[in-house]
Formats: sequence, structure tokens, C-alpha cells
Amino acid sequence: MADEHQFIENGLQRSQIDEFFSEELGRAGYGGMDVAKTPMGTQIVLKAEKPGMVIGKGGENIRKVTTALEERFNLEDPQIDVQEVDEPDLNARIVADRLANALERGWYFRKAGHTTIDRIMEAGALGAEIVLSGKVTGARSRVEKFNRGYIKHNGEPAEEIVDHGQGVAVMKLGTIGVTVKIIPPNAELPDDFRIHEDLDPEEVVPDAVEANEAEGVEELLEGEPEEAEAAAEGLEAPADEAVETAADEGEELDEEVVEEVIEEELEGDEEVIEEELEGDEDEDEEFDDVDVPTDEDVEEDLEELEEDVEAEAEELVEEMEAEEDEGGDA
Repeated sequence: MADEHQFIENGLQRSQIDEFFSEELGRAGYGGMDVAKTPMGTQIVLKAEKPGMVIGKGGENIRKVTTALEERFNLEDPQIDVQEVDEPDLNARIVADRLANALERGWYFRKAGHTTIDRIMEAGALGAEIVLSGKVTGARSRVEKFNRGYIKHNGEPAEEIVDHGQGVAVMKLGTIGVTVKIIPPNAELPDDFRIHEDLDPEEVVPDAVEANEAEGVEELLEGEPEEAEAAAEGLEAPADEAVETAADEGEELDEEVVEEVIEEELEGDEEVIEEELEGDEDEDEEFDDVDVPTDEDVEEDLEELEEDVEAEAEELVEEMEAEEDEGGDA
């Protein structure tokens, strides 16, 4: 058998075993399993809320389950180890089964959802999400979501860190699917960060400190913001800023230099104003070429329209009189 076929076969077998345990150990609070094949046989670790019910009186129930695994799934010498779940409210599989049972007993879905997610957060979870899908209240199916805290929906953290659980509530109107996602407490997420105080940057990141010193970043930050930006962009400071800088440094200013700077700024402003005025004149010339009708033209047009209307009315009257005369002669 090819490797890819073997992976598919193992995954299918794992899903079937998980479904079998869910049906047989549902009342014991089944919370998932781990399967590992060893040279001595198949090692199966069961997680349950009530391990005593899984084992049974004198180990009767566990022997029955072991025999069923050998016969139905052809497992060689299955060895089952039952572990108790420390905090059932943080196990998504157990929570989903509880919520499904509550819906089947007649709990209103909003009350059941809020109560369940509150218990999850009180147990210390970093975040949780509950999704109910199906005929929740009426004949038409819909989806209801309950969210608390912080939850991951995609990527590796969603597969490795988030605990998933699913359940089914069989109602009179139809089935309701229950999906539960929980981020357990003390989970290390990739976007978490910590701030360490009283640490020397040279001990933690010596390369970054050397690079900053070589580029002179600290010197730029110590100076004024405008000077730092001008130095970073490679721009020369304007003439007026140069004058102010010289004045701050206490150097003697030459009056001729100051007058030249002021004249240059005034000339630049005058050129801008002249360009704007020329643009306005060009726009006015364009509008002058357009013919705008006067009041006399409008009155003449109205008089012509009135004459045309009166002529048409007279023609209609003459036609009507002619038709009446013909009718009387007949």
C-alpha cells in the first residue's frame, strides 16, 4: 500500500474509533483520545470526566470495549489507559456534549449558550466560541454564535492550540449542530509579547546597538525634529531656517544677507500671484466668447410663439366650422 493510502486508512480508522468511543462512553463524559501504535500493540489513552464509569465494576466495561476494538477494527492487542479530565469546563468535547444534552432537555438556546460560555471563562480560558447551527427556534435553520475573550480562527495556532469539540442535539424540529472552540489558560500564542524591565540592550541585542551607533540614530534623535528630518532626507535647510539657526548660535548677522533673503521670498510670492491672475483672465476671456441672450431677444421669441399659437387656434376653429356646415347641409 502506498504511503498516502496508508495515511488515509489510518485517519479513517482513527475517526471510526473516536465515533465508537463517543457512542459507548457518552454518559461517562468522553473527552477525546490519543492513539499510538507500538511494537507491543496499540496504545490508546482515553480522557473522561468519570473514569469509574469507563472502567466499570471489576473492569467489566473496559474489557468489553477492548474486545469490541479487536473485533471491529482489527487492532492488535489494544491497551487502554483511562485518564481523568482535570477541568471538564476546559475540554471542548465535554462542553459540546453537555450543551447538546441541555438543548435536548428543553433549555432555551440563548440561556444555554451564555451559561456554558460563562462557565468556560470562569474556569480560566483565554477565549471561547460556541456556534449553534440548525433549526434553533423555528422551521428555518440559522446560525447563532456566542463569543468571549480571544479566539484564533486560522493558521497553525488554530490547529495546535485551540481545542475543538462538536456535538449534536436531536430536537423535534430537526438536529442542531454544536461547535465549541476553547483556548486553554497559559497557552503561548505567537503574537504574545513580554516587556522586560531593568535589562541592558547591549546584553540582549548587541548587534542592534552597534548598528544604531554606526548610523548615528541617537544623535539624530537628540537634535531638533526638523533638523533630524532634513538630515535623514538629505535636504538643505531653507534660507530663513539658516538665519534662525545662526541667530540661535549667537553669530553676527549681516543686514545685507537678511535683506536678500526677504527680497527673494517677496519675489517668489509676487510671481505666484501674477500666475494666478493670468489664469483668471484667461477664464474670463473664455466666458466672453459665449453669447448670452438679452431680455429683448427673449421677448421677441415669446411674441413669435404667441403668434404661432393664435394662428394654429384660428385654423382649428375654421376647420370645426366647416365640418359643422357640411353636417347641416347633409
